[in-house]
Amino acid sequence: MMLAGGAIVGTNLAVARGAHAYGSDTIRIGLVGCGGRGTGAAIQAMNTTGGNTKLVAMADVFENSIQTAYRTIKGKHPDKVAVDDARFVGLDAYKQVLQTDCDFVILATPPGFRPIQFEAAVEAGKHIFMEKPVATDAPGVRRVLAANQKAKAKGLAVQVGLQRHHEFRYRECIDKLQNGAIGDLIFARAYWNGGGVWVRPRTAAQTELEYQMRNWYYFTWLCGDHIDEQHIHNLDVINWLVGDHPIEAQGQGGREVRNGRDHGQIFDHHMVEYTYANGFKLLSQCRHIQGCWNSVSEHVHGTMGSCDISDALIRNPQGKKTWQSELKETKGGKGWQQEHHDFFAALRNGETPNEVEYGAHSTMTAILGRLATYSGKVVRWDDAINSEVQLANTDAMHSFDDQAPVQPNADGGYPVAVPGSKEKFV
Repeated sequence: MMLAGGAIVGTNLAVARGAHAYGSDTIRIGLVGCGGRGTGAAIQAMNTTGGNTKLVAMADVFENSIQTAYRTIKGKHPDKVAVDDARFVGLDAYKQVLQTDCDFVILATPPGFRPIQFEAAVEAGKHIFMEKPVATDAPGVRRVLAANQKAKAKGLAVQVGLQRHHEFRYRECIDKLQNGAIGDLIFARAYWNGGGVWVRPRTAAQTELEYQMRNWYYFTWLCGDHIDEQHIHNLDVINWLVGDHPIEAQGQGGREVRNGRDHGQIFDHHMVEYTYANGFKLLSQCRHIQGCWNSVSEHVHGTMGSCDISDALIRNPQGKKTWQSELKETKGGKGWQQEHHDFFAALRNGETPNEVEYGAHSTMTAILGRLATYSGKVVRWDDAINSEVQLANTDAMHSFDDQAPVQPNADGGYPVAVPGSKEKFV
C-alpha cells in the first residue's frame, strides 16, 4: 500500500549527484525503516551542520511506524520535513523511496532485508547510511560486498552504523594499542550481556509473516540472533584492533530462560572463542538474561599491561592505571551523532567514505560465532563465508500474505538449533 506518490528521477541523474560536493546545498534524505533506530538516525542526520538537510521520503512495512516516526522527527526538525506526498507503506515501499529525488538514503529495516535494499540503493545511485549488521547469512554478506564494488565505481559514499569508529576515545585508545602501549597483544575479551528486549504479542488478524516481522528480533532470518544484531559492536572493535577478522571459532550457547513460543528461534546466551590468523584469541560473551552480571565492553591484555578499551583506560601488569583518555566523553549515543557529523562533512567536501568492508567482515564474524554456537563445532571462516545456505529469499517477499521463511511447529513454537545435532541451522 502507498500513502502517497513521489516523483521519479532517472538513475543517471542520481548517479551524477553521487560525485557532487554538496557544500552548503540542501542534502535530501530518504528514510527506509521507521522504527526507533531509523527515526534516531534521521534526526541525527538532520542535526548536522554546514548546510541544510531535508527529509523528503519515508518507507516502512507498518503504517503506524511511519506515523510515529513522522511526528517524532517533525517535532525535532519542523522545518526540515517535507514528506506529505512521499510516505510509502509495504514490503516494496523502499523502492518508491529510491525513485524520489533523495540524495542520501538511510537503511534501518531489520537486517535480513539489508542486502536487497543496499543493492537497490546502489543501483539507484544514492549515498547510503545503513545500520549494522549488513546481513544475517553468508550469501547476504557476499551480496553486500558485490554491491559495494558498484558503489565504489559510481562514486557513492556508504557508512555503516558501527559508531565506535567515530568516537574520539575509541579512536585514541585503538591508536595507542596498535602502537604498542601494552606491548604485544595476547588475547581480548568482549561482552554484550544485558537483560534482553521487547516481546510483541501475536494478534488474531496477523499473518505469520507479519507476526515475525513485528517480532523481528527473535527470528534468525531477520536479525541474525543477538550475537549478530547487537554483539557485533564489540566484535567489530576487536577486529579493528587486530586489523583483521578471525579465521575460526568454536563456542556454545542455548535458550536457558528465554525459551517460550513468543521467543522465536534465537538463543539467550552465546560464548565464543575466536582465533585470528596470528594466533590471537578473543573470548566473546553475549547474554539476554535478567538478574545476571551485565557488561557492554571490550578488553585486551598484552605483555606490558591491559586495557579496558570501552573506558579508554590502560593499566600496568600490577593493575595500576597508567593512562586514560581525556577526550570528551562519547558514550550515551554521542557516537551515533558523531558518525553523521563525519559523514555529512565528507559529503559536503566531495569525499566518498566507504565503511562496507569492515562492516561486512564484522557481520560475518558474528555469523561465524553463531554457526559455532548453533552447531557446537569448530567452524572455519573460509567455510562459513562460502556457505550457500540462505536463511530467507527476501527478493520473493512482496506482501504479508507471502509465506514466512520459518513456520511454527504443531505446538506453536519454532525450530531451534540444537548443538551436536545433524540438522543444520545458520
